[in-house]
Amino acid sequence: MNMMTEAAVEKALDQRMNDLSYKMIGKDVSVYYGEKRALFDVNLNVRQNTVTALIGPSGCGKSTFLRTLNRMNDTIDSCRVTGRITLDGDDIYDPAIDVVELRARVGMVFQKPNPFPKSIYENISYGPRIHGLARSKTDMDQIVEASLQRAGLWNEVKDRLQESGTGLSGGQQQRLCIARAIAVSPEVILMDEPCSALDPIATAKVEELIHELRSNYTIVIVTHSMQQAARVSQRTAMFHLGQLVEENDTDKMFTNPDDQRTQDYIMGRFG
Repeated sequence: MNMMTEAAVEKALDQRMNDLSYKMIGKDVSVYYGEKRALFDVNLNVRQNTVTALIGPSGCGKSTFLRTLNRMNDTIDSCRVTGRITLDGDDIYDPAIDVVELRARVGMVFQKPNPFPKSIYENISYGPRIHGLARSKTDMDQIVEASLQRAGLWNEVKDRLQESGTGLSGGQQQRLCIARAIAVSPEVILMDEPCSALDPIATAKVEELIHELRSNYTIVIVTHSMQQAARVSQRTAMFHLGQLVEENDTDKMFTNPDDQRTQDYIMGRFG
């Protein structure tokens, strides 16, 4: 690659940083755990109001990359992130960034449902309360109801709001965790294999919810299920051995990928 071409690539990446169709941009993102390098110079854009699926075999770096998007890796002492990640053009690793505020804007739903050992109401109201989003009990009641409505859970729990969130079924608990994330009005929702602990019926409900949420939120989902990635996402990124292999429209990725490794993984030849 000659110097002119390198400069053109650099310019194109910088233009992406300011492109409003991209909610988040990762440029040359690498992650180290002590001396071990887990991600190698990943360049990946996350489109506004789109579901982007991260796929690849276990240990390929997809969850590591997901956690860089709201600085969840900051909680690991040995972890170091290099490169640049922007949210609406602002570098989220800038020392001036308030990480608590960042995680309100970029919410997270984990693999295993993890409701607080509190009432359903308190699970939802906790975030809005610490962020000062409700001025009165009426405001909070509205936030709780709206969040549960958006998570498709309101009709199932509206008469049980003072019961413990841990008493719900696994699928309901995961939707409660999604409602909890929604309650602080995030712009991006990260989901790390949100259905891996759920049965097929609960999985279908969460997938339906993801479809509905896309109109209001930008979603990035890590999934080990090729079928799930094909069902819920519009863009798919394939990771392998800490590298981004390719990223494209989901339909193309599953019918005519550019890289043989993607084809082999989708066909079940490794993973």
